[in-house]
Amino acid sequence: MANNTIITIGRQYGSGGHDIGKQLAEELNVPFYDKALLERAAKDSGLCQEIFENHDEKPTNSFLYSLVMDTYSLGYTTSSFSEMPLNHKIFLAQFDAIKNIAKEGPCVIVGRCADYALADFPNVVNVFLHADLQDRIVRIARRHDLTDAKAKDLIIKTDKRRASYYNYYTSKKWGDAAGYDLSLNTATLGIDGTIHMIREFVAYKEKEHERI
Repeated sequence: MANNTIITIGRQYGSGGHDIGKQLAEELNVPFYDKALLERAAKDSGLCQEIFENHDEKPTNSFLYSLVMDTYSLGYTTSSFSEMPLNHKIFLAQFDAIKNIAKEGPCVIVGRCADYALADFPNVVNVFLHADLQDRIVRIARRHDLTDAKAKDLIIKTDKRRASYYNYYTSKKWGDAAGYDLSLNTATLGIDGTIHMIREFVAYKEKEHERI
């Protein structure tokens, strides 16, 4: 299974996206990229990894976004890259890293607009994971030893940040089921059930592709 499939995972905070992505990659015996994607982007671009971590999935302003997209669509040279604003460099370096990773073979990538970066790749399955707010509050409160109120506040702020980042950099709306191949409620399915559903979908897609 997943002989040639790249799986991208968008996720609400507290829905278990990281854990699900990591376990899924282990079961499929393919590379897993979450924070490791930042390390790869830093290595490929020559920029400090801490810079990527400080700007990770954080929204920028629409003017900078337009500059980035214009440059990305037209292509850029090494000299022009060196003269770009920092946020500009981070955006391009991360997208380039995602594309390079995808060219290397099947893998699981969490977040960072990977579904948008790989829109032209036919062997991609895009998944969005969500869960009821109360279930996410319990998960985050336990994981970070927070009160329910603080966990709820962190969830709301993190989701707002991720949505703003995604909506700036893509032509889709974060969390909109129409923009993904699969939208799954992890509170209903659980970790194992969610992984099972993703694996079944990937297996079916690969089987259908073989028939074409």
